[in-house]
Amino acid sequence: MTSNVQPEWDDLWINVHLATLVSGEGYGEIRNGAIATKNGRIVWLGKQSELLEKVQVKRQHDGQGCWLTPGLIDCHTHIVYAGNRSNEFEARLNGVPYEEIARQGGGIVSTVHATRKATETELFEASLPRVQALLNEGVTTLEIKSGYGLDTETEAKMLSVARRIGMQCPVRVKTTFLGAHAVPPEFKGRTDDYINLVAHDMLDALVAEGLVDAVDAFCEGIGFTREQTERVFRAAKQHNLPVKLHAEQLSDQDGSALVAQYQGLSADHLEYLSEQGIHAMAKSGTVAVLLPGAFYYLRETRLPPMDKLREHGVPIALATDCNPGTSPLTSLLLTMNMACTLFRMTPLEALTGVTRTAAQALGLHQETGTLQIGHSADFALWRIDRPGDLAYAIGFNPRVATVFKGQII
Repeated sequence: MTSNVQPEWDDLWINVHLATLVSGEGYGEIRNGAIATKNGRIVWLGKQSELLEKVQVKRQHDGQGCWLTPGLIDCHTHIVYAGNRSNEFEARLNGVPYEEIARQGGGIVSTVHATRKATETELFEASLPRVQALLNEGVTTLEIKSGYGLDTETEAKMLSVARRIGMQCPVRVKTTFLGAHAVPPEFKGRTDDYINLVAHDMLDALVAEGLVDAVDAFCEGIGFTREQTERVFRAAKQHNLPVKLHAEQLSDQDGSALVAQYQGLSADHLEYLSEQGIHAMAKSGTVAVLLPGAFYYLRETRLPPMDKLREHGVPIALATDCNPGTSPLTSLLLTMNMACTLFRMTPLEALTGVTRTAAQALGLHQETGTLQIGHSADFALWRIDRPGDLAYAIGFNPRVATVFKGQII
């Protein structure tokens, strides 16, 4: 190689339109563009006409006029679980009250029972089709929570499966310990004792095994109090782990202000979010993760305070909340459409919410979520006319290809 020849790139994609989603107005569009990668990183992007003639490239790909966006990010899922609760869905629609379903052993207890019973291999194999559905839509980063074990052994099993998904599938996985998801049957009437177990024995053991990237809790009238949640947060901080929270889904427990106080990554759901909570989140930079799948599935009528979130500059992300009870959803494209139709978000807000802001909600905004030099080469190619099309169609997947860490998958 002579001195006047540019360094060699691994891959160069030409004849594409780029939606970079970098901070600023609009989609960050670069029409008639190109993007180059080396060692799994983006090393160049811009107008194709600006490409240097003497660049050496191992592989060149013709994008055939497709749009290229950052790889999608699902930043809130409970995708690892065993069992099925479609019978409960049918029962509710036939008029059986949820309380009666719970008395018959349904609800989260049924998922806990099935997940505890499943082997790690069975749990992995049951989760793979759900993961694959997301990968088929251009997802390159996925958060996976525990919370259907509610004992140390099963929580470890769930998080081990999440780690295995990240190792065996072409997707980046961030794990979240959600031991404070519900009170297990054996601790009925002893919630404080269970929180002590979560905050000490369980968390200590799971951290020692290297299974935890973040800690979550369900702060709600039917979940855990603000005080109990804070005990979990204090334990997480002792391990230098970031926190996030299921907050203000069914009532205002002031959980969003609590997670903001602990500089949390995100507060999620937020239908009953107060202006006080919004101020706290805006000050701390905590991301609002909205979950339209659960809103739809539960037939909720109270909308998240969208105008106030925008007014105070709270970053807004979207996720599927994939879980067996309240959001059995494995489509981020449908999530984007739901956010637009149900929450009145714009297509730009929706796409930003599953890329740049979703990365922020996982603490990964320096690694992925936008197309810029130095970031991981995670992107998806779409046969669409404009980026807004991704939030437009219902039940249609225009993905042509996905690239994860520079590799076509």
